[in-house]
Amino acid sequence: MDKLLELAIAIQQIPAPTFEESQRGEFVRKLFEEEELEDISKDEVGNIYGRYRGEGIGAPLVICAHLDTVFPAQTDLRLARDPKRLTGPGIGDNSLAVAGMLALIWMLREKNIRLPGDIWLVATVGEEGLGNLQGMRAVVNHFEDTPIAYLALEGMALGYIYNRALGVRRYRVSASTEGGHSWGHYGRSSAIHELAKLITALTALELPSSPRTTMNVGVISGGISVNTIAAEASFELDLRSEGEDALTELIRDTEALILSANKPEVKIVAEQIGKRPAGKIPASHPLVKLAERSLIQQGVKPILIVGSTDANIPLSRGYPAICLGVSTGEGAHTMDEFIDTEPVAQGMAQLLYFVENLWGIA
Repeated sequence: MDKLLELAIAIQQIPAPTFEESQRGEFVRKLFEEEELEDISKDEVGNIYGRYRGEGIGAPLVICAHLDTVFPAQTDLRLARDPKRLTGPGIGDNSLAVAGMLALIWMLREKNIRLPGDIWLVATVGEEGLGNLQGMRAVVNHFEDTPIAYLALEGMALGYIYNRALGVRRYRVSASTEGGHSWGHYGRSSAIHELAKLITALTALELPSSPRTTMNVGVISGGISVNTIAAEASFELDLRSEGEDALTELIRDTEALILSANKPEVKIVAEQIGKRPAGKIPASHPLVKLAERSLIQQGVKPILIVGSTDANIPLSRGYPAICLGVSTGEGAHTMDEFIDTEPVAQGMAQLLYFVENLWGIA
């Protein structure tokens, strides 16, 4: 697994913020060329495609791993190593998974395994943050229902099978007022104060624990100085739920509170900046059962889970799809993100077993 880990590090060292994945994408394109994959291409949004030829008697499998990270381009990507761990921003989310796609091809060739159908490897863009899964949307628009399945890979999710897609809506809520001097115009409405009241009202909403439903204000901005009544301010709001009906109800309540916060001297508007659709395949689906067997074969207990991954898009359209992990780790989206190196062998063996047996379940 040393070769795989070294490749993951090389990928991690290339900055790839959402919407700025081109340098990392070009690196992956060259890797696809070195592996002599066929039909290598880059689509209009920046996804990189390569085809590993099978026997041509079965539908293709699409395997994807996202290129982008949550870290700005100027982030210090220095990586720390110890015998059982690699620590660095983006190493697990999702450099290891991108490298894992290539390692799977190495394993198939080493074992001289011929598959009934082709494997399409796709390094996707726009999975994180406000990328809104735009890369995967383009992938599914391209392949539609022709694949036997879609398999999304994440670096730090070994043991988990994402067979349910978490519904997500994101909004940027903006307020505008006349503003003025904090002393001379005291009494005028402040855009910051009005949004603070609105946030308080939003977070007072009672959210169901089942289906699990969450709300988060992750970004607040506005104002120009400490002694100025803010004329402009905004916040970014993230709403999630395991249940589409619960999410719809939360959206309705949120929009009602936003509307009621408007006054003659205060204008508050909400702009949707992200939408991740919900979807699922049942635990009894042959794809899920195969994924469970793939983990059990490696001595790993499978756990079915809901999440927001590239698999959201095919699941929302009724296509068979899951997300699997390559290794374990912690600290995703932090500077202390790390992967455990020993379980990588189990993770790759899981993927090999899954791919070898996939066409047998159709």
